[in-house]
Amino acid sequence: MKWRLTARFLFSVISIVIIVIFVNTAILIGLLIYQQVSHFDSTTASTEEAFVRAFEQYIDESGTISNEGLQQLHQRNAWIQLLDPNGQVIDSHFAPENALSHYAPVDLIQVYKYKEFDFDTTVYVGSKSENDINYLIGIKGSGVSRYVAHLSGESTLQLIGKYGLLIVFADLLVATLVGWLFGRALTKPLYAMIERIQHLKNHKHLPIKTPKGVYQPVFENLNEVSSELAAYEQERKRLEIMREEWISNVSHDMKTPLASIRGYAELLNDESLTPSEQTKYARIIEKQSLHMQDLLDDLNLTMRLRHQQLPLSFTEVNMVQFIREIVIDTLNMPQYEQANIDFDANANLIQHSIDIHFMRRAVMNFLHNALLHNPPDVNVHVLVEEHSITISDDGNGISAEDLSHIFERYYRGTNTELTHGTGLGTAIARDIIEAHGGSVTITSEERQGTTVSIQLKETFQKAKTD
Repeated sequence: MKWRLTARFLFSVISIVIIVIFVNTAILIGLLIYQQVSHFDSTTASTEEAFVRAFEQYIDESGTISNEGLQQLHQRNAWIQLLDPNGQVIDSHFAPENALSHYAPVDLIQVYKYKEFDFDTTVYVGSKSENDINYLIGIKGSGVSRYVAHLSGESTLQLIGKYGLLIVFADLLVATLVGWLFGRALTKPLYAMIERIQHLKNHKHLPIKTPKGVYQPVFENLNEVSSELAAYEQERKRLEIMREEWISNVSHDMKTPLASIRGYAELLNDESLTPSEQTKYARIIEKQSLHMQDLLDDLNLTMRLRHQQLPLSFTEVNMVQFIREIVIDTLNMPQYEQANIDFDANANLIQHSIDIHFMRRAVMNFLHNALLHNPPDVNVHVLVEEHSITISDDGNGISAEDLSHIFERYYRGTNTELTHGTGLGTAIARDIIEAHGGSVTITSEERQGTTVSIQLKETFQKAKTD
């Protein structure tokens, strides 16, 4: 595109120069011709020349002019001299006093080309071939003048100096016209580009028609930039809404334990409380403060995960043993000691490089959700395979509407009876899996149960069967 623009500009400059040269040449030639023939009356000249050529009819064989011929001369205010072949004047009528009596060839040329007698007389040359008589006829006041053109460098410079202003004006006119045509072709798309950029500045991202020509790639790129900016703008608005909702939810979750802590703290100031009541209220304050601590920790963790700033410490572990220990620890918890959890693996050794602490938290979150949000007699099945970890249950299931929001922060489905926790667990668990290079999918139907499938990154994986 750079060279195309340069070539287009160069072509315009060369075109202007060539056109100016032609115009200057045409003006000079026209001025030269005009200078020579500006006073030339072609009609009068043609009439007088015809008269001179036809005048031989008034000359007889002896060289005498008839009375009619003399009358014609008188009517035209003309004079005549008759010459023999040697240029000697043999007869004359009405001739001026300074007329020659003998004409050499150069004299004939001189009086024919120039006004030798006076400035008001034009001399014509004729002949009567029958008796070899030549004649000169001078016509006074005919309005006909002869001019001889002599072209030389000096005369040309004088002409340019005389008509220089006209030539400069013509050159400026040509340059302005060509420059306007070129400038219009150049500035019109530039103005369109400036207008397009102004629209982008004002967040107007409507696509425009791409013109053909040199600037087509520019407008195509502007349209692509506009589309990308429109997408970024929509994403920014979506994130802004999520951020506002997040802040609102955080404020709400923080206010609830704070209100509880404040209320029980005021009750502790009552001197009539028994020691057992004081202990009870102190434990509630402690519980709520720990909940706030968990909420702040989860907020910090999810922000670090979101910005990929979580330092993971990878260790190569046997995923079969790792998941089995999580199941055993869960069954050892008082609230889940009666749970029905079935564990299975298709190999004894399936190795992966993981961060033990964070991967344990992610898996436990999905396992505890299967127990927490279902009836006590729910059956949970945990399966470890070469490429995945599956946690499925036959519990209440999740509605389609809730399932589409399952990984959103602070989202709690309509079938969630217990609301303890920070509301960030599922989103954090998903981000931890993705930080390990894996992915999580959840499928569910109401009253049909839920299945969580954790796809593990295959790098560094090694499985061994019996």
